[in-house]
Amino acid sequence: MSSSTTGLVPVHIGQPEPGSEEEQGLLFRRERALNRMGPPEPLLVPGDVPWERHGLVPRWWGMESSDCPAAVEPGFFSGQGHEEFQRFLGGAQQRGEVALVFAVVGHADGDRPRNPLSSVDASVRLGDQSTSAGGRRLPKGMRPEIPPGLEGADRDLAIRLLTRPEGAPWWSLKLYGSQSYNGDGSGRVDHPAAGELHPILVDSLGEPVVAAWTSPEGDQRWYLIPDATHWESVLGWLVHRALPEYVPAALRRARSPFFIDPDLQTVGEQSARDALEDLEARYAAEKQRLEDELRRAKETAEPVRYGLLYGSGTELVHAVARVLTVAGMHAVDLDEELGGTKSADLLVGADGMASRLVEVKGASGPAQEHLVGHLQRHLETWPQLRPDETVSDGVLIVNHQHKLHPSERTAAVYARPEFVASLDSLPVTVISTVELFNWWRAADWTAIRTAVLGDAAATAQSATPVNPPQPPSAQRRRWWSGGRHQ
Repeated sequence: MSSSTTGLVPVHIGQPEPGSEEEQGLLFRRERALNRMGPPEPLLVPGDVPWERHGLVPRWWGMESSDCPAAVEPGFFSGQGHEEFQRFLGGAQQRGEVALVFAVVGHADGDRPRNPLSSVDASVRLGDQSTSAGGRRLPKGMRPEIPPGLEGADRDLAIRLLTRPEGAPWWSLKLYGSQSYNGDGSGRVDHPAAGELHPILVDSLGEPVVAAWTSPEGDQRWYLIPDATHWESVLGWLVHRALPEYVPAALRRARSPFFIDPDLQTVGEQSARDALEDLEARYAAEKQRLEDELRRAKETAEPVRYGLLYGSGTELVHAVARVLTVAGMHAVDLDEELGGTKSADLLVGADGMASRLVEVKGASGPAQEHLVGHLQRHLETWPQLRPDETVSDGVLIVNHQHKLHPSERTAAVYARPEFVASLDSLPVTVISTVELFNWWRAADWTAIRTAVLGDAAATAQSATPVNPPQPPSAQRRRWWSGGRHQ
């Protein structure tokens, strides 16, 4: 190794050196392929990557690759690149090391129509070329998540990739085998997918969008990353996290300044490093616990939050009923209870207090005043439906102007002064879902009980929020049952 590359780790790049004749030829062939509407050549690794700053030295086409511990974009074009990649794999195998490979999935600038009959629109060949990984480009706005249990260097890579621009594309990943046909015409041979795919980032359905593929022998580890990922972030991760964890000998051979050799450390250094690693492990465990807690809280809150603020129909009724239930009240779905749309949406009460009829409505614009009259008629006809069960008043809960952000809506459901004044003489309380949401968000159960059941609820025993139990079939149907609500 020359003095100019001392301390730098060599990395095989499966493309020609920037500015070379080989690169110009590749660019020309790629342009021709695009013009023919054939498969485009993969995008090049940018020539302006500051390799030395990351402690690396690139080995392009035609350069020795057997001493490289990692390869980036090992593409094969017009018969070129295969020999260098095989020497890279052979060198890692001879040293007994894991061969680290980085491959890009998809094309960020691809604008061709999708083939509805194809299960993939981006793929990468892996290992012995009989196995590939790929899938479909995911919709814009998809935000991936870190799968539970991910640790070490792979978790650090996941965190780095979560910082990609919001509009950066993602592709789903799945392993595929291949098929070949015997030259003697005896038929087709199926080659099942080999190796294992380890998710690093997943979409909302749990499908991997970034993953590590390991060969059946465990001697190759391919990192599949989406196009439009900044190489500087990936290369920095390679030197500081991947090589120390998977191929530490590569840093030792290169005498990399980023490598800390425990065999050459003092007792004091080792003790401090052990304590630091223990601290990092405990921090990672606690961070994972809190992330899991946050995820569970979000999964519980999201249906209520969205239902109260943007929902209508059954979705809105369910969200309101859940809030009233966690505030310590009983909420019965009257459509299920009465077998049709004969009364209000919910019958709500609490121990020792008279029940009330609750009507829940959504409106994309201002709430119509006749909704109050509808609830009054429900109150008038209630004795005919259930003469043995008294209700005191009615509550109208309205999600008005739900197409607007909550901050852009009018604070009160109704604004006409004469109509608002008339409500004081009616047995009807009007509440906006934004008010209800703010009380629920702050866990102000007393405010919710008071708004729905009246001032007497404020002196009742404080409610403890609980998840509503699933009732036996013989009992009343609660709010989660379906019904009519337009």
